[in-house]
Amino acid sequence: MRRGRSEKVLVQQIHSGDVTRFPDEVVVEEPLEIRLDGNLVATTMRTPGHDYELAVGFCASENLLDGVSVTGVRYCGEGPAVEYEFNVVTVETGGKAPVPQPRLGNVSSSCGLCGSVALTELARRMTPIDQSTTFKVGALQRVLEEVNDRQEMFNRTGGLHAAAVFGGDGAIEVIREDIGRHNAVDKVVGNRVLQSKSDSKQLGLFVSGRASFEMVQKAWAGGFGTIIAVSAPSALAVDLAKTANMTLIGFARQDSMNVYAGEIEQ
Repeated sequence: MRRGRSEKVLVQQIHSGDVTRFPDEVVVEEPLEIRLDGNLVATTMRTPGHDYELAVGFCASENLLDGVSVTGVRYCGEGPAVEYEFNVVTVETGGKAPVPQPRLGNVSSSCGLCGSVALTELARRMTPIDQSTTFKVGALQRVLEEVNDRQEMFNRTGGLHAAAVFGGDGAIEVIREDIGRHNAVDKVVGNRVLQSKSDSKQLGLFVSGRASFEMVQKAWAGGFGTIIAVSAPSALAVDLAKTANMTLIGFARQDSMNVYAGEIEQ
């Protein structure tokens, strides 16, 4: 039987020399094999839940769909999905998407492209974001407050990252959690692809970790004009954000934030 997104384990806590035992809630981590039209794409470790969104979002943010529409998503395997513990998902395009080059080994849930595509290659293949929304500081502060309140599993376990899509007023449109920060982003991107939404440049993307090159790349592929992160960006991420004409914000707090690319309003 498939497990939930968390489970209880017995732990020992040592505090000031005293030892106590109690059941603690920890997140579940399982592999997900992603296929595109039946062809292997990658295997990633993830927190079960919103698997269809993760698979579609991964294909979209890695530019594997090549502009074609998703016609369906399903669990699959050599037999009933339950026998594979719902850990194999295929994204269907009716064979219109290019045959993907599978990645050998597991894709780390905290590592996206891992240097497989250079900045110049991304600039060649992708169009800079135009006419995106310039967010006000007050709206970004609202994002930080709402995300904190809505990270259900993180508040219970302390073991998950979050990604969220927000509008011009800072209201959260969708939020997803996963043990991998890249997976969380793929889930929100997949959510929008499955709903055929195309207004991303008027929206922003929040990420709970650092703003790495891969995170900015995924935000760009998702069409977002702004990305805000609670931790630091890398130098290459800043360069990529400028190339993409995106606003990149790091070290985001209620009382302070750093703007590394683009601009915000007071």
